[in-house]
Amino acid sequence: MVNQKAQEAVEKSLDSCTNDKSTGVGGLVFVAVGKDGKQIAAHASGRVGLGEQRADMTLSTVFWIASCTKLLASIAVMQNVERGTLKLDDHKQVYELCPELEKAKVLQEDGSLVDKKEEITLRMLLSHTAGFGYEFFNPKLRDYGRPVGFDVFHGDEKAILQMPLVNQPGEKWEYGINIDWAGIVLERATGVKLNDWIQQNIMQPLDLKAINMLPTDEMKKELAFMHQRWPGDPSKCEERDHVYREPLIAETDHEKKHIFHSGGGGAYAQPTEYVQVLAALLNDGTSPTTGAHILKKETVDAMWENQIPKMPDFARQGIPAAKSELSNASPELYPQENNPPQGWGLSFMLTQEPGATGRGRNTAWWAGIANLFWWCDREKGVAGMIASQVMPFGDPHVMGQWGACEAAVYSALS
Repeated sequence: MVNQKAQEAVEKSLDSCTNDKSTGVGGLVFVAVGKDGKQIAAHASGRVGLGEQRADMTLSTVFWIASCTKLLASIAVMQNVERGTLKLDDHKQVYELCPELEKAKVLQEDGSLVDKKEEITLRMLLSHTAGFGYEFFNPKLRDYGRPVGFDVFHGDEKAILQMPLVNQPGEKWEYGINIDWAGIVLERATGVKLNDWIQQNIMQPLDLKAINMLPTDEMKKELAFMHQRWPGDPSKCEERDHVYREPLIAETDHEKKHIFHSGGGGAYAQPTEYVQVLAALLNDGTSPTTGAHILKKETVDAMWENQIPKMPDFARQGIPAAKSELSNASPELYPQENNPPQGWGLSFMLTQEPGATGRGRNTAWWAGIANLFWWCDREKGVAGMIASQVMPFGDPHVMGQWGACEAAVYSALS
């Protein structure tokens, strides 16, 4: 049941952003749901692009959700852990499936490669402590890949297979291609492509038809335009070519067969459907709408356990803008008053103390590089998502709307 107070506040907030041309944000979708899976508030504001005569944004608009894919891939991996197909702490199984990981070397500041000291496990991959990075966040990795360069948004498995580690396994948290590797582990263990597994074991049980790494023709018709603020002139935002285009232009089965199923960032989705995955997690792995069980309660509980208690300030190490057209620099991922300890689950950040918006303890959240953000608050039974298609990551206007709309939901419910 829509909460009218929340709905009105969300509409007013989003429209104030998309109606103001100085923000450069042409359109936004926000959806929040409760434990019953029903919408607390949902609004599509603005248009699908900044170009002339673009269509209105709707709740059916499809977004490239980038790293919001990681949650879907991790659910798929944990389903295989439940079944006994995969083990979280068995490095030998990982190496049998992915001998490339056994041979992985660690990149040094001088560009040299050295042997790793510890073994890589599936748990490390899901908790971003295996030692991998992203070329757009890590200048050392970016420079090592040149003159050709690394590009994880190319729909090609080679981009993942060729990257060295940037840290010794287990020594620190760094965001990177870890979940892509977890997806490869799943594929090799099951013989099933990651997207096929997700469709069969998550989307079909939840009766969701618009979340896919190989978007359907119907989804492509609803696709939002991609936008860019160019470095040096943040006041200017314009339409640009899609960042992740190979799955969008693959038409034949032969073409689709060669698309890498990126667990780290390969999915496209309608936010109204994505939040139904979150609703299942609010209900300990059971869909409130279809009754399907996608995970056991103890598995969801395990995903919500802090995997890195010895790194309470991991998200305060800052993000450099290694590729400034893709990401803004950021001193902290989720600033909170009094700097409480930070946590990381399998595979998302945990705000362990209540947040300023009203979210409860141990709320999970994460984001996609085109400025999409989701949260899942099991304590208070609320989850939601805000979606845009604006580069680079860390857009202040979109992040401001995320905070404002999330706060509006909690305020209305209280």
